[in-house]
Amino acid sequence: SSLDALVDQTVPTSIRMDRPLDLGQPRGEHELLSELRAMAGRNKVFRSCIGMGYHGTITPPVILRNVLENPGWYTQYTPYQAEISQGRLEALLNFQTMIADLTALPLAGASLLDEATAAAEAMAMCHAIAHRKKPTFLVAHDCHPQTIAVVQTRGRSLGVAIEVVATGDMPDVLESGACCGVLLQYPTTDGRIENYHALSTVAHAVGTLVVAAADLLALTLITPPGEFGADIAVGSAQRFGVPMGFGGPHAGYISTHEKYVRKLPGRIIGVSRDAHGKPALRMALQTREQHIKRERATSNICTAQALLAVIAGFYSVYHGPDGLKAIAQRVNTMTAALRSALADLGHDVGEGPVFDTLRVRPSGRDAAVVLEKATELRINLRSFADGTLGVTLDELVEAAGGYAGELKAFSPGGASSGFLPASMRDVPLAFKALGAVGSMLGSAGVVVLNAGADLRDAVMTQLRFFEAESCGQCAPCRIGTRYLATALSKNIEDSESAGTGTPGAALRHVADAAWQMNEGSICGLGQAAPLPLTLALQHFPEEFE
Repeated sequence: SSLDALVDQTVPTSIRMDRPLDLGQPRGEHELLSELRAMAGRNKVFRSCIGMGYHGTITPPVILRNVLENPGWYTQYTPYQAEISQGRLEALLNFQTMIADLTALPLAGASLLDEATAAAEAMAMCHAIAHRKKPTFLVAHDCHPQTIAVVQTRGRSLGVAIEVVATGDMPDVLESGACCGVLLQYPTTDGRIENYHALSTVAHAVGTLVVAAADLLALTLITPPGEFGADIAVGSAQRFGVPMGFGGPHAGYISTHEKYVRKLPGRIIGVSRDAHGKPALRMALQTREQHIKRERATSNICTAQALLAVIAGFYSVYHGPDGLKAIAQRVNTMTAALRSALADLGHDVGEGPVFDTLRVRPSGRDAAVVLEKATELRINLRSFADGTLGVTLDELVEAAGGYAGELKAFSPGGASSGFLPASMRDVPLAFKALGAVGSMLGSAGVVVLNAGADLRDAVMTQLRFFEAESCGQCAPCRIGTRYLATALSKNIEDSESAGTGTPGAALRHVADAAWQMNEGSICGLGQAAPLPLTLALQHFPEEFE
């Protein structure tokens, strides 16, 4: 009979306020914005190394300005009128093509809500392909926990039994023939890269479909799901230029074989011809219940994140295949170096190949102590609640000062001195791999050093490159380059004339100059400046102990 009566019947009293909102007195826009900035300033901004499908990423400024901050893009809804939406349709087709290429599966949708929802949609898809005659769906125990939870929730509503099983036990469970599909994480939630070819063969032998939740950046380096036997690939495109945004929203993806096109949830952008016979794009095979009969629909939820899919697609165009691979190689190289350093400190870092994530069992320190130290350093690590911790690196690792903070959190006493163990000096260092923007560092800037390399030649090669390629606009590049050239040259000459054989404690000033050059730099060259510090630590570790 009234709005209050409707609220009383629909909203539980436990979540309702019994008082008006404390909004204060009316303010002008300028005053309110100042108040909000002050409020936001109380936030503590941490660096996230939690992983679990969420990664730091760099949104290229041209995409940030012209797409993410452009109302012509961010206010658009579904492109139902193809005749006025060819640009957005082309951008979504580009996203589909990117997903199909990276997953090695020929048919991709125009995005889903996120990775967990995409996995749940894949489960429903497997159930439908099996004509709802196979009531069980297996989920690997090493999938991301939020993915497992969403699949379980969706399974209850569909009447599908969700069994969380270790991958090693799956062949025995599959023998029953009652499983419509299996979900595998690739790489696993704790970072391992597993070979699922044999498991896929076993699953297919009993008529079970294989779903792989795959990391797109990792797929630039490792075997794609379609090549090891996966029937469906799902995942998130977040790390392709989409900010984490406190957990969302992000574009999920799904791809499969063409024979399953009628069961694919969401939207597909297809290539057709217009009335004049020219190539044109349109939405094809729309499978939501708003388009077709409810009983024939593959999904009844919102099945797209068009803006964020467009950003991810443009990110891939911006970097190109070689650029994406370079980013992945840099992340993987840094992870390997961090793994070596942690092992040298005595921690258990596991065995086998990884991409960007390590599961570490601290030695000589309780995991809670490491977490506390990491919190002091404003770094978020993942706790597995069994005495092990997860560390995930991403595209931002160089801009955040490498992995020094992570090492300090795991080091005895957390001291900053000696944070690079001896094993780090055995890892070849590629200057190009350390640069924040790989495309800026040409072959002239590649300096590979091993323990026996000549420091003078290496440093001078780097300085010549700095002088040639510095942007010359930001103060770090102008001042840092000049200071580094003078300081390094002078320190080496002083050490040689003194017959000491090492540059001595003055190298500390060189390290300071490198980090000063890094702070506030507006170009990738300046952000790569900490290399001299790495050189000094590599060749003269005793000076920093």
